Amino acid sequence: MSPGLPILISIPHGGVGIPEEVAGAVALDPPALSYYSDPASERLFGFKAEVKAFASARVSRVIVDLNRPPYHLPPRRRDGVVKFQTSLGAPVWKEGMQPDIQAIHRLLLRHYFPYHAKLDSLLDSRKIAVAFDCHSMVPVGLPGQPDEGQPRPLICLGNNGDRNGHPRRGALCTCPPEWIRQLAERFRDEFPGAGSVTLNHPFSGGFISNAHYWHKGIPWIQVEVNRSLYEGGNSSPQQGALLDMQRMERLKEIIRGVLSMWYMEVVKEDSRTPPLFQE
Repeated sequence: MSPGLPILISIPHGGVGIPEEVAGAVALDPPALSYYSDPASERLFGFKAEVKAFASARVSRVIVDLNRPPYHLPPRRRDGVVKFQTSLGAPVWKEGMQPDIQAIHRLLLRHYFPYHAKLDSLLDSRKIAVAFDCHSMVPVGLPGQPDEGQPRPLICLGNNGDRNGHPRRGALCTCPPEWIRQLAERFRDEFPGAGSVTLNHPFSGGFISNAHYWHKGIPWIQVEVNRSLYEGGNSSPQQGALLDMQRMERLKEIIRGVLSMWYMEVVKEDSRTPPLFQE
């Protein structure tokens, strides 16, 4: 990837940290926190020296989920900004120690809003042409999710559109349809199997890409990488995320090459891209 590309990389789910103020109340141990994160995603998408803007989180997503609206609160929202249960139904908090609304507010003030403020600042100050919200996903849809029990693609790209990247009725695409289709084609060159690369299924984009596109108008794409590409089959909440570092490094190089080529051949050459980025 060329140095200083006008790209923002956001990695909101790579952290495994527990805020000091709630450390004694969390029921999950380090292997479980690792498993319920996007394991090693900061390393997988670690292009900090090659892009103009980079943001990653330290806090675990099961404590504060930066990719959820701040008003999606427990217990009404099981998979909201603060969670009482994991995606597999395990309790996040020790019995009788779930945070009350005041404690949730403090968590958001200290860990949620600063991350979004940082994204705002980077988008304002670094002359960004396109932003990526970067994630990993378990290989099979989890209980209670729309794709429950179904094998997932190796790569899923989301722009809040339909399965061809076009706008859905009543929804706004976070990047031009042809951009995301071209990106998908470049990933398919690397992963050529049928259904290996999908658009907006099973994930079309979360709060980060949608909210910050609405706020700034700078294109966003959510990237989901299947954990089977770099993780052992025995990963579990008990064992943690069992990573194959050699496979991860190869995958990182593939992602680096695809994003760089796509930016130079598609985004930079698009007439809608401001002249500043076409020089």
